[in-house]
Amino acid sequence: QRSNFMNIGIIVIIAIIVIIGIYIAATYNKLIKSRNTVDEAFSTMDVYLKKRWDLIPNIVSTVKGYAKHEAETLEKVIAARNNGYSSLNTQQKLQANAELGTAIKSLNVVAEQYPDLKANHNFMDLSAQLKKTEEDIANARKYYNAVVKQYNNLTQMFPSSIVASMFRFEKRDMFIVEDTAQREAVKVEF
Repeated sequence: QRSNFMNIGIIVIIAIIVIIGIYIAATYNKLIKSRNTVDEAFSTMDVYLKKRWDLIPNIVSTVKGYAKHEAETLEKVIAARNNGYSSLNTQQKLQANAELGTAIKSLNVVAEQYPDLKANHNFMDLSAQLKKTEEDIANARKYYNAVVKQYNNLTQMFPSSIVASMFRFEKRDMFIVEDTAQREAVKVEF
C-alpha cells in the first residue's frame, strides 16, 4: 500500500511539472507573439514617420522661395529633421518625430502669412500629402500604443510576469507626446 501512495505521489509530481512546463511554454509563446505584434506595429508606424520625415525638405524648400526672411523658423524645421533617420533607434525616432511635429506647427504659422505660397500648386500638393501622412501617423500610433499596452500587461501582470522576467521580456514605451501643446493632432493647414 505504501508503494501505491509512492507511485501516486510520483505521478502527481510529474503531472504538476508537466502542467507548469506547458504553462511556461504557452506563456513564452504568447509573449513572443505579443512582442512581434509590437514590432510589426512600430514598423508600420515607422513607414509613415519616415514619409513625413522625407516630405519636410520639399515643403521647406518651397516655403523658402516665398519666405526668405523667415529663416529662423525654417532652420528650426530643418534642425528637427537633420539627423539620419535610419541611424536612429526606436526611442530616438519617436522623440525626433515629436520635435518635428512642433516644427510643422511653426511652419503652419509661416505659411499663413503668405497667400501666394498657399496658392502654389506644388505647395498645395505637398501640404495634402503631409496632411494625409499625419492622419496615417495618428491611426498607426493608436494601434501601436494598443499593442504595446497588451504586451506590457503580459510582462507585468502575475503570473505571466514570472515567465517574462525569466526570459528577459522588457516593458516597451508607448508613443506618447510629452508636450501638452503637441497632444493635439498636428494640423496641416497651410
